[in-house]
Amino acid sequence: MRSKLMWAAIGIAAMTLPCVSPGIGPAAADSGCPSTYVVAIPGTWETTDQPDGDRPGPGMLAAVTNGLPATVRVDYVSYAATAFPWESEVYGASKREAVDSARGMIAAMAHQCDAARIALIGYSQGADAAGDLAAEIGTGLGVVPPHRIAAVGLISDPRRSPADAMVGPPVHGAGAGGPRIGGFGFVSPQTRTICAIGDLYCATAADDFVTRFAGFLAQTSHPELANIWRYQLEMGAIIGDLMTNGGITLLQNQLSESANQERARLFDEFYRSQAHTRYGSYPVGGGKTALSWMHDWLSSVA
Repeated sequence: MRSKLMWAAIGIAAMTLPCVSPGIGPAAADSGCPSTYVVAIPGTWETTDQPDGDRPGPGMLAAVTNGLPATVRVDYVSYAATAFPWESEVYGASKREAVDSARGMIAAMAHQCDAARIALIGYSQGADAAGDLAAEIGTGLGVVPPHRIAAVGLISDPRRSPADAMVGPPVHGAGAGGPRIGGFGFVSPQTRTICAIGDLYCATAADDFVTRFAGFLAQTSHPELANIWRYQLEMGAIIGDLMTNGGITLLQNQLSESANQERARLFDEFYRSQAHTRYGSYPVGGGKTALSWMHDWLSSVA
């Protein structure tokens, strides 16, 4: 009789006490997983991969990532962030390092937190890297499926395409590195780009073939065998446009002494204008700057 009463009591307790099992309940809810994981890639010279060197702060993107909702986690990518042969890495190698590091960070978070959504943001060379990684994911070749991507925010993307979803006043041309072949695929609806008027990194004139060739050489300064097909298509696009607009004669004219002097004057004017670095005050409409708009947008999708 006592045995029956004991088992009845256990049964009643089992029905009235909350059920606790592995992976369910308060412990799982407090797993440390964010609702949205933001991977931010700074621009050239805004970070470094040298552990013993002076490590700059997060740079321009700090105004975008500071003050996001508490459920959001933000990690910054450390990479060479250099551009010239006399620095630690040429542009192509530096950007590849950023892409590889960001890809690894996303893969680790996706494995650890299968419900977390991913956001990618970048500025300048960082936008170049973030955009390439987003395109990789959007075309089904990434470490996460496209539906895991909540947002891709690119500021002064050197590979901006006229077809990309633009925030702010329209600008002419495209990025100096040339548009990405195939675009952003399935993450196109989640992608926004901002390019200031006068910023030659993201707004190179379509008929400025000297700059377009220079941009292509920067992109391919650390070539990968797996991307040979893409390099061929990108070079073919430049040559095709050149032939349509005047061919070798036009290119010779753009390389003349007077044309080079004018180009030097325009670049000096560009650097003095600080068009590439004034996104903190660059208006995009609605009383917002490029950085405040990007911050509010990330907050809204987090």
